[in-house]
Amino acid sequence: MKTVQVLKIAAAGLAMTLGLAANAAEGPEQKDIQIGISEVFVPGGFDSTSDVFVVASGIFPNGCYRWKNADVKNVDAYTHEVRATATVVQGMCLMVLVPFSKEIRMGKFAPGKHALRFLNGDGTYLEKTLNIEE
Repeated sequence: MKTVQVLKIAAAGLAMTLGLAANAAEGPEQKDIQIGISEVFVPGGFDSTSDVFVVASGIFPNGCYRWKNADVKNVDAYTHEVRATATVVQGMCLMVLVPFSKEIRMGKFAPGKHALRFLNGDGTYLEKTLNIEE
C-alpha cells in the first residue's frame, strides 16, 4: 500500500473513534415517563400540623427505569392527585421486573376526609382516603 492510502485509512479510523467517543460522552438517551403505582400505604395519626406522607410501591418493567419524582396536585382542599415519574435510559437493559417503594411527601392538609388519587399513565387511578384530625 502506498503511504497516502495508509494515512487515509488511519485518518478514517481516527475520525470513527472520535465520533464514537463523542457519542459515549453524551451518554445514553433518557426520557421521563409517567408510571403506575400498584400499592399505597397511608399511615394514620396525622393532624392539621403534620407533614403528610404516604409510601407508594410498584414494579418497573425492566432495569432501565429509575424513580425520578412524584408530583402532587391539590385539585381542591380535599382532593389530591399524584403523578409518579421515572427516568428511562435507552439501551441495553436487564429484562427483569424491578420492585420499587418510595415515600411521597404530600404537605399539610386541612382537617377532614381527603381523597388521594394516584394516577396511572392510562387514565386509571388508585384512590385512598386519609382522615386528618384537628
